[in-house]
Amino acid sequence: MSGANAEEQDKGIRTGAQYLEGLRDERDVWIGGKQVDDVTDHPGLSRGSRTLAGFFDKQFDPAIQDKVTYEENGKRYALSMLTPRSKEDVLRRGAAFYEWARWSNGMFGRTPDYKNASVMAFASSPDFLAQGRPEFADNMQKFYEYVRDNDKVLTHTLVNPTFNHAQAVEGKYSDQVALQVVKETDAGIVVNGARLLATLGPHADEIEVFPSTLLKGSDENVPFAFAFAIPIATKGLRLICRDTYDHGKSHFDAPLSSRFEEMDSVVIFNNVLVPWERVFMLGDPGLCNRAFAETNAVIHMMHQVAAGKLAKAEFIVGLLCAMARATGKDKDMNVKGQIAEVMWMAESVRAMLFSAEQQAHADQRGVFIPLRRPIDTSRNLFPKMYPRMVEAVQLLGSSSLMATPCEADFNNAITADVEQYFQTVNLQSKDRVALFRLAHDVSVSGFGNRQALYERFFFGPQNIMAAGYFDLYNKDEMMDRVNSLLEAE
Repeated sequence: MSGANAEEQDKGIRTGAQYLEGLRDERDVWIGGKQVDDVTDHPGLSRGSRTLAGFFDKQFDPAIQDKVTYEENGKRYALSMLTPRSKEDVLRRGAAFYEWARWSNGMFGRTPDYKNASVMAFASSPDFLAQGRPEFADNMQKFYEYVRDNDKVLTHTLVNPTFNHAQAVEGKYSDQVALQVVKETDAGIVVNGARLLATLGPHADEIEVFPSTLLKGSDENVPFAFAFAIPIATKGLRLICRDTYDHGKSHFDAPLSSRFEEMDSVVIFNNVLVPWERVFMLGDPGLCNRAFAETNAVIHMMHQVAAGKLAKAEFIVGLLCAMARATGKDKDMNVKGQIAEVMWMAESVRAMLFSAEQQAHADQRGVFIPLRRPIDTSRNLFPKMYPRMVEAVQLLGSSSLMATPCEADFNNAITADVEQYFQTVNLQSKDRVALFRLAHDVSVSGFGNRQALYERFFFGPQNIMAAGYFDLYNKDEMMDRVNSLLEAE
């Protein structure tokens, strides 16, 4: 950890203390029926913010600083903000994504590098945003520099609440609940309505409000077509949080939820003024629909996600192997087969990530991107893989996932019983209980089940993702082989 203070570190990467200080503002956050005075001090939110602060401090560790940051003009910036101009840059970014994910073993899914990848991609595509208005491209470039230079944390929201399912299927939104532009003024646009679902919302500095890629290109959807970013503390912006999964337990009793609670929240915009300099798209549903694809933002984001899912899959493999070894089940052929299935999943993600990075190429603007098909395959498979990984933990752990006394039981009147009856052939009682409490947090707890839901719908409903994958797949060459065979004499 360097001795950087606020004066010395006014630009570039931030310390954890600087990050936490930035959260102490006028943000309007509600949880458990009460307004939060300070997210860095709230019992259900504070430890998540401290975990992220610890990640910021890691950027100053000399042993890994060059792995997660880059230097330019005498300043250090997060590597996720680097515009890749070569295959080597793509590989560096992938290594940085993976390093960030390893700090939580993939359990803190929405680290800042995810949205940084998006902002970098949009800023690298000024020609696209200029199709709306030339100044929108300038706005994005300045926002990119602001996020990079100040090491800001972004959350985002894409989805409007569903008021009527039939209406939503038609690609229409309800003006009763959906976020929409209600007025344009000299100062900016005024928006009103709600959006789902801002992961990391209370712990972010800014919120990126971008259009859904399912916005029907019609005049009636013009009020819902926009992209902008504003501070979380903007007047009229409110976050309504779900129940916290951090119940104040020790790291022993709740090893994941006590560290990695990344809160999800519904975002309410009550006639919020968005300054013109923070508007990136407006009033063009067709342009909004093409935004993520034509800027290649979706590919850069998939790159970060694939690296994170690899770290997560490796962690589940390690957990399963540790559980099996604790009781000697790692000698059982059936157990080996169950764990091998999860190993195949992890190695599949690794192979797809490797393939995408090794086939990195320049896009139409000279920005290097990983090859889309392998990482797109990964993002379509992982929502199916992860619930199966969790099931493997449940099947291997069985009743042992419930036979888990708490940390206090190793220092009270029943300690002798706990130490006697909870040991296994390869682990003392306390180590065995700690291991299986971790397995419980992965596969049984509210935190663990939220992780499974999060993975199922990370990029959207699986049927929509699969249909999009089908449409983009280069099918003609393969069908030509079929036709050639049929036409051969």
